Parts: sequence; structure tokens; C-alpha cells
Amino acid sequence: MITAQENIDLTRVGKGTLMGDFFRQFWLPVCLSSELKADGDPVRLMILGEKLVAFRDTEGRVGVFDHRCPHRCASLFFGRNELGGIRCAYHGWKFDVTGKCLDQPNLEDKSKYPAGTPAIAYRVKESGGMVFAYMGERQDNPPELPEIEAIMGEPDDRNIALTHRDCNYMQALEGDIDTSHLGFLHVGGVDGERLDLSNPEVFTVIEKAPKINVSVMPFGTMYSAQRNAYEGTEHHRFASYIFPFWVTYPSGEMDDNVTVNAWVPIDDTSTMIFNIDLRRASGGGKKKLMYNDGTEVQGLARPLEYLPTTTDWKGRWRPVKDASNDFGIDRDWQRSGESYTGIVGIPLQDQAIQESMGPVVDREMEHLAASDRMVILTRRVMLDAAIAWRESRTLPEIVDQPQLARDARGGDIVVPYGTDWLEGYEDKMAEIKGYRPKLSAAE
Repeated sequence: MITAQENIDLTRVGKGTLMGDFFRQFWLPVCLSSELKADGDPVRLMILGEKLVAFRDTEGRVGVFDHRCPHRCASLFFGRNELGGIRCAYHGWKFDVTGKCLDQPNLEDKSKYPAGTPAIAYRVKESGGMVFAYMGERQDNPPELPEIEAIMGEPDDRNIALTHRDCNYMQALEGDIDTSHLGFLHVGGVDGERLDLSNPEVFTVIEKAPKINVSVMPFGTMYSAQRNAYEGTEHHRFASYIFPFWVTYPSGEMDDNVTVNAWVPIDDTSTMIFNIDLRRASGGGKKKLMYNDGTEVQGLARPLEYLPTTTDWKGRWRPVKDASNDFGIDRDWQRSGESYTGIVGIPLQDQAIQESMGPVVDREMEHLAASDRMVILTRRVMLDAAIAWRESRTLPEIVDQPQLARDARGGDIVVPYGTDWLEGYEDKMAEIKGYRPKLSAAE
């Protein structure tokens, strides 16, 4: 069981908190590469409660800083991004992307303290069209990026959507690993008897109460939602949690389902979602739910509209439909039975439910059930890993073995009846990747 204090610890992400200090030991996505222009305007970011500025210098290098100039703590957001560095607007101190002080024009004697005082700058990498920052203790020797399939490779290979969500990261992340809600929140209005059975995903519509299989993994945790499928077969819907807050979610058949979400804590009460969907030129992509007559099931796509970006700490990637307008709910559509929620699009349906719990859900009011096995396990694994970091400075093995992330994938498979769920997963991954993944439970 998780105690009341542990539930509180799980949600707090500031410096000096259990999860906040733990998360800082991993590479964190902070923005899209396209949001930063060479010698362009600095961008305000907030990650784990820290106010940061990001900028791209003349040579295309990215800096991610504490927003305060080390001289008098004026915000570098108001600085000038020019000629290989950012210059504070207050007294002209200039810093390169590593935080090195390049110029202190208001100091007569540049040989005396505080001459050369650096800015607080974090290590930065770019991959797959995203900027990552490492805010942990190993600034001189940071780990490698996790080898999550969907974030590797060139930016043009993927679709990336960011969304600001006004709730704690954990209740948002848990939407990805709570599989049984799909049959209600998202497809509760779909007529299962009319569906084209050639798409294995239809079994998630027809069978509302799957058997939930869960296991600890070297990279985090994994679940399978198990249902009967065609005669003599079973359908499994897989997803994996990867430290510290990634989920490889199911969005089609596993062969082509190279997807991941990052649930990045902005602070204790808000989250930035990085939804990353790899679609290689060789094909693939989500197979749409279709009725037998060839018509497409409507209302499940991502039709998010965003408010204009502002320069506020939380002014990026905010949906037009939000709590202020009840997420655009159409009660007539809901009453008709064609939509379970009356809200258009899976992301917005999730957003409405997760924000409705409050900025930080009161878990003392929960009554968890067998359908929540993945949620229960993942909370425990995250807490145990964070406690191990606090007490013995040990981190999950994926930090220094980033290749372990290659073995985590979401998606649907159909296997002969009675197949062990992990063996079925290993067989499919061996078929896809050409090697059998190591899925023994983590120590």
C-alpha cells in the first residue's frame, strides 16, 4: 500500500522534493527545436517548478538557463540574444550557451571577483526535433539520451504535438496506463456490432472489462490488457512506462506503432505533454476504426486548436477548449449516444477528465480496483526508485543503459489462445526488431 505521505511525495516536483530531485537525474524534453530561432527571442520555460530561459545562438547552439542573471538576478528573458550569447539588459553581462561569462562591460577591473561569474546553465541535447535538458548532478558527465524509438532519428520522421494541461503530471500520466477507460471515455458511443473485425483494436470496443497483466521491467513497468479475439485467439493491448515519465502508448498494431508520450511536470499543478508519433516512409500509422459499411467512426481524432502563444511562463500550447468553456461539450451529441462524452477528440476527452479531478487529485478519496493494477504498480515502482536515489544515490539501470528503452513498445497483437502475455510480446518484438528483448523483471 502507498501511504498518504507517499501520495503527496509522488506529486511534488520542486527542488528538494523526493520526485523533483529524482526527475532531475534524467534528460527532460523542454521544447521543440523549432521554437528557438538563431539569435531570436529568448523563450520562457518552466520545468519542475524552475523558471528557465532557452535561446539559440548565432551558430545554432541552444542554451537553457536559470532565468536570473548571476549579477543582480534580473531576468535574462529581457536579454539580447546576439553574436554567440545572451546579454543581460540590466548591466550588459553576456553569457554563452554553456553559461560562461563572455563580457562584463560595467566592471572596471575584470580580474577581481565577481568577474567571470557564470550563469546557471544546464546541459542540452537535441534529438528528433526536440530540445532536451539535463538538470541533474552529473553536469560534467551526463548520461546518454534514452533510446526510445520515437525520439530517435531526424525530425521529419515524426509528428509531435505539445499540449499544456492544468493538472499534476501524475494524474495525467496515469491516463496513459489506465487502459480500461478506453472502452468508455473514448469509444463508449461506438456500436461494436457494426465494426469491421479486421482491425484488432475493435476488441477494445467490444470487451469493456479486460484482464490486466502487469510486470516490473528493467526500464519501468508494462501492462497487457487481455481479451478474447477471433476463435482460438486472444488480443493483447500493450503499453510501457519508462522512467521517469514516458509512456509508449497503444495506437494501432504493434508492428507500426512507434509512439511515446512524455508527461513533463511544469510545476506541481501543470504538465506539458509531448505526444510523439513516428510514421516512417515505409508505411504504418494508426488503422482507423471502421464500420462494416465502410464509414469511419467519427470524433476520435486530435482536432486541438491552440490559443495564441504568450510569453508567460505557462503561455505555450494551451487549447482553446478548456475548463472555462467545458471543453466544448455537446450535450445533444452525448444524449444521442453517438458520443459517450460529447467532447471531440481523445486528447481533449482525457484533458477534461484529468483536469476535472482538480489541480492535484486527492488520492485518499480513491477506491482502486483490479482494473487499476498498472497504476498501482507504477506508483510503487516510481516511489521506490526515487527513494533509492535519495537514500543510496542509485538510479534505475536505464539511466546508464539507455538501450533498454528499445524494448518498450505499445500496440495491439493477436496470439493463439493461452499464450503467455510476455512470451507473446517477446515473440512479436523479436519479429519486428530481429532480436529477443530482455524482459526479466528488474531487481
